[in-house]
Amino acid sequence: MINLALDHVPYESCGLFAGPPGSMYVDTFFPIENVAPPERRREIYTLDGVGQLDAEKSADAAGSSILGVMHSHTHTLAYPSPTDVADAARFDEFGVWVFLIVSLEHPEPYMRAFRIRDAVIKEVPVAVEPD
Repeated sequence: MINLALDHVPYESCGLFAGPPGSMYVDTFFPIENVAPPERRREIYTLDGVGQLDAEKSADAAGSSILGVMHSHTHTLAYPSPTDVADAARFDEFGVWVFLIVSLEHPEPYMRAFRIRDAVIKEVPVAVEPD
């Protein structure tokens, strides 16, 4: 996810991630094209609809569930923006997904994850297992 974010600088990158149903363990990442208007891609992301459907079909075929969405913030901290909170209300009204944000604001990228429901933002821990 961090490599994807770095590869798309100065634009925001995005994708979906999946894992065993009912878990918080991520075992698959689906990079998805950011189809926001080109002049806005530095500040927002919009998942490509076909890419999103393909990711959901692949996850279903593997017996996995989509657990959340990843996107990058190229110049700001890894914390949901007002746009991110509004998107969560529209696309995840029950607060099921995890919103993972990769921040590139400092030389060393970092990520944080959140659940967002009714405009309430709650951080969830992120642990990366070594390969």
